[in-house]
Amino acid sequence: MPSVKNPNKPSKNRLAARAGKARKTARAASAAGQNKLSTLDKQRGAKAGLLPTSGPRAAVSKKKAKKLEQRARLNLRRRVELGLALGEGGEVEMKDAETTVKTKKTADKEVEMDIE
Repeated sequence: MPSVKNPNKPSKNRLAARAGKARKTARAASAAGQNKLSTLDKQRGAKAGLLPTSGPRAAVSKKKAKKLEQRARLNLRRRVELGLALGEGGEVEMKDAETTVKTKKTADKEVEMDIE
C-alpha cells in the first residue's frame, strides 16, 4: 500500500514557519524590554542607548557638569565651616526630652524603667 500523508496534521513547512515566527516574536519582545523609551524622550531625540537632547533626562554638558560640581564643593565647604559635616554633626542633643525614671503599671506590679 502506498504511503499517504495524514491530512489532519500541519506540513513540515507550516511547522517550520510557525517555529520561525515564534523565535522572531520572542527576540523582538526581549529586545523591547531592554530599550524602553518614553514617548516624550523619543520626541526629544532619544534612541536606544542615547539620552534625549533636551528635557529633564538630557545628558549634562561638560560646562554644566563643572558648574554643578563647583556648587557641590562650595556647599560642602559651607557645611564644614558650620560644623555640619557628615561625620561631626550627626548627633543632635535634645534639650527638651525627659531623662527621668518613668513607671509602667502592670496588673499587680509597678515596673521602673530608666529611659536614657
